[in-house]
Amino acid sequence: MALMTSLIALSIDSMLPAFNAIHRDFRLQTPDQLQMVIAILFLGFGFGQLIFGQLSDIFGRKPPIYWGVAIFAMGSVLAGMTQSFEWFLIGRFLQGFGGAAPRIISLALIRDEYKGNAMAQITSMVMTIFILVPALAPTLGQGVIYFFHWRAIFILLCVVALSLWAWFAIRQHETLPPGLRRGFTAKQLVFGVKETFRQPTTVSCMIVSGILFGIFVGYLGSAQEIFSRIFHMEKLFPLMFGILALSIGGASFFNSRLVMALGMRRLILGAFLWMALISNLFALYLTNYLPSTPPPLMVFMIYMILTFFSVGFLFGNLNALAMEPLGHVAGVGSALIGFVQSTISVAIGIFLGKYYHESILPLVLSFGGASLICIFILSLEKRFHHRMLQD
Repeated sequence: MALMTSLIALSIDSMLPAFNAIHRDFRLQTPDQLQMVIAILFLGFGFGQLIFGQLSDIFGRKPPIYWGVAIFAMGSVLAGMTQSFEWFLIGRFLQGFGGAAPRIISLALIRDEYKGNAMAQITSMVMTIFILVPALAPTLGQGVIYFFHWRAIFILLCVVALSLWAWFAIRQHETLPPGLRRGFTAKQLVFGVKETFRQPTTVSCMIVSGILFGIFVGYLGSAQEIFSRIFHMEKLFPLMFGILALSIGGASFFNSRLVMALGMRRLILGAFLWMALISNLFALYLTNYLPSTPPPLMVFMIYMILTFFSVGFLFGNLNALAMEPLGHVAGVGSALIGFVQSTISVAIGIFLGKYYHESILPLVLSFGGASLICIFILSLEKRFHHRMLQD
């Protein structure tokens, strides 16, 4: 499950050190064009979730994963071989589209066999393993570039995809037997959509996670430039990126231990409150004391570690909480959740990413403002949830 969840992350983070080479080889005009390398993958990822989630309810969980991993491998080959930036983006779209199958159906696989806080515990354990990928992938990508060419990264991604295909076929049993599968009818699709969007908890969590992930889309497209242009640490970028990723993984590990005792809602609220506090205080510090210069790298890293640590309590719990009411439409539900999350995150990420190149203040303000918005949305959901229980 962790490797299936990580395939998209690997296809993003392993190539971040190659951004300068991609910019040079394709003769791109502006840094904003590099944002599309990340955003187009998430766009394909969003559409793929809509299709593969429905197919997993019709054909079972395993066949759509086979198809998706094959499409991901073909996209990797195309992106690695083409000399056209437009076709490179098409290859990235296919990577996101195909990679959606293992990523989103893995949630349905888990939901087939677990629920409630136990599901959140399993999700957090998967996240703990998954987070090693963004921690190590930039170093892996930089190593490939050092010994070969940046295009060799896509050969590696193709090999990983085919290995996953074989491992999954041998080791994972089918969790949706034929008797529980649904034939494709418009009525059932409409039913699944209605069931998903009539759940206030599901809708609130998918919007909140989309907002939060939107900041990450912008950050991922700008991270290499932030460390190289603002802090002049291009060679140490994989190390810095990996440290931040490990802080999310550490939080996910603690979350798997705490969620059974404290519950998902308390941990989500506490994490957003912490993020809002430190982000807005740090923004005030930057505005008042360092209006025209970046802070020391160590100060920035401490802030980012604390912020990412709170993020580690959010993604797994938000997805588990969103999926909890959807056991009877898990495939369609997980697809819609992923599609809405991806659509929101791509729109927000492209917009915010334009402002992350020259200063870290927009990034800090994004975390601070988004956390307050998310707290407000979740407070409204909590009131509505209690009112429904009383009725």
